[in-house]
Amino acid sequence: MDRSNLSPDNGDHHVGIPGPRWQPEMLVLDIDGTLVEPGCEITDRVRAALVRASDAGCHVVLATGRASFEVMELFRSTGLREGLAVCSNGAVVARMPTGEILAQEAFNARPALDALLQHVPAARVAVEIAGTGYLVTHQFPEEKLLGPQIVAPLDGLCSEPVIRAVVRDPSQTSEDFRTLMQRLRIRGASYAVGFEAWLDLGPLGVTKASGLEKVTSMLGSDRRMALAIGDGHNDAEMLAWAGRGVAMGHAPAHLKQIADATTLTVNEDGAAAEIEKWFGV
Repeated sequence: MDRSNLSPDNGDHHVGIPGPRWQPEMLVLDIDGTLVEPGCEITDRVRAALVRASDAGCHVVLATGRASFEVMELFRSTGLREGLAVCSNGAVVARMPTGEILAQEAFNARPALDALLQHVPAARVAVEIAGTGYLVTHQFPEEKLLGPQIVAPLDGLCSEPVIRAVVRDPSQTSEDFRTLMQRLRIRGASYAVGFEAWLDLGPLGVTKASGLEKVTSMLGSDRRMALAIGDGHNDAEMLAWAGRGVAMGHAPAHLKQIADATTLTVNEDGAAAEIEKWFGV
């Protein structure tokens, strides 16, 4: 996510590791591009690292832009028995693998969508319905938007507050979306730009870091004891929030600048390589 969208309350300065004998009590992992290569399964090495961390008493938490119902099957493939997930870029905290929603935040997406669609009128829009699926103005490719899709007019999508709104326009680039959002300076919503022409809108001030604050309260933990690993623009606040923030080897340069360290790429099992430093092989 663009640094211009960070706020002091959401971790735009690093908390720092408390001391030389620091040991993670909470392991926070982005999913796509970190835990798994998009479209692929979790590797045996990554799965084994997660189980070792959990068996050592470390809380393993997934933090993703995915909806909660998209995370349930993936969580089952980790080999973990249970855990928490921060979903929808921080708007939802859910128990895994049941998908039970423990906390959520919603917002009125219509003003932001109206402003955006003046500049990208051909864009497709989807809004997330907590725990079930999406309302969409046009069908999204199934591999891009997991879960049931119900086509509805824009008025029908935004008749009530929503958890997340997605704007996709393949004729644009991710840089086009970042430039547009910086120019529009939309109020009343947070945003995250993906690696392609994909824009997530969420409640103002809500990021993965704000969702993780709820998780630390639920677990009685402390963000200084968290090890967070990510690769995307929407991981910036999370890496700054954690006691140790680690960027994947293929992450953009600005994310590596925020992080304390860089690991290998997702193709090289970079998440496992970092976890193994703390929980052995």
